[in-house]
Amino acid sequence: MLAGATALLSAGAVTAASRADAAAGCQVRYTVSSSWPGGFGAAVDITNLGDPVSSWALTFSFPAGQTITQLWNGTATQSGAAVTVRNASWNGALATNGTASFGFNGSWTGSNPVPSAFALNGVACTGGTVPTTPPTTPPTTPPTTPPTTPPTTPPAGSAVKIMALGDSITGSPGCWRALLWQKLPAAKVDFVGTLPGQGCGFPYDGENEGHGGALVSAVAAQDQLVGWLAASKPDVVMMHFGTNDVWSNFAPETILAAYTKLVGQMRASNPAMKILVAQIIPMNAANCADCGQRVINLNAAIPAWAAGLSTTASPIKVVDQWTGFSPATDTYDGVHPNDAGNTKIADRWYPAVSALLP
Repeated sequence: MLAGATALLSAGAVTAASRADAAAGCQVRYTVSSSWPGGFGAAVDITNLGDPVSSWALTFSFPAGQTITQLWNGTATQSGAAVTVRNASWNGALATNGTASFGFNGSWTGSNPVPSAFALNGVACTGGTVPTTPPTTPPTTPPTTPPTTPPTTPPAGSAVKIMALGDSITGSPGCWRALLWQKLPAAKVDFVGTLPGQGCGFPYDGENEGHGGALVSAVAAQDQLVGWLAASKPDVVMMHFGTNDVWSNFAPETILAAYTKLVGQMRASNPAMKILVAQIIPMNAANCADCGQRVINLNAAIPAWAAGLSTTASPIKVVDQWTGFSPATDTYDGVHPNDAGNTKIADRWYPAVSALLP
């Protein structure tokens, strides 16, 4: 499988220059986060290395006939192999060293190689910064250093290590995690995972396992969680997972079987693992008329499933993320939370998480 394949490129980006020698550049990270027969999920991070931009359009071409079937945190058009992704209404502004991210699900046949080149606002990859307009005198361009994300320092003492596990709702950018972190005592929590935090407007402890496009059934079948657990060794796993499985019309029984396998892997990693499982947020996607009812059917089955697997040593608590959440006002596309939705999700997680802290 191609899960985890990554391409990292540097590109020049055109901006509305305020002076003749304004320089622009970017870095693009393209990661295949999950893969299944005929389909895959990918996450794309764009870092602006040059002057601030007010909007962006990223272009690239698929090398093997892949197509985008669903995209979030932006809008996409595709003509043959050529793809253009434009910013959403809320993530177009990129400061110097700022990052925007989007994710998508796609289809493939035969093979799924990553794109080899990207362009931002019309300028192809250059490996550095370039002037946006020809200068009248040769400019002196300082060397461009790719931005680094400040490492998260685990809190000292008895911090509880918490893994947020899921798909794009958890990790692309999953700003409900940032809001939840703000509400919790920093010295008592350490969010962990193999994925870094993404921009949410303020510093926070952002490591996570929110893999854009991931299906919980595929993660279970491919034993991907085993490696993530070994890398992070969490004490608590909080899981909002299954939206892409619902989209793919997998039955609740199939999704719950995947949950069961993941719980076994969590307990193999830590026999005293505390597990929080969400009844997932509702869906009202324009191209999935049945998804709303499928979510209801899955959520209805989760409490009995959890009660049957919960133990004293490793309890499973169900957190209702469905009630009171409106796709019309709490998402920007009928699936992914907007600011109001992120606030609701953080507020619902908070009592369950805080109850597990010393």
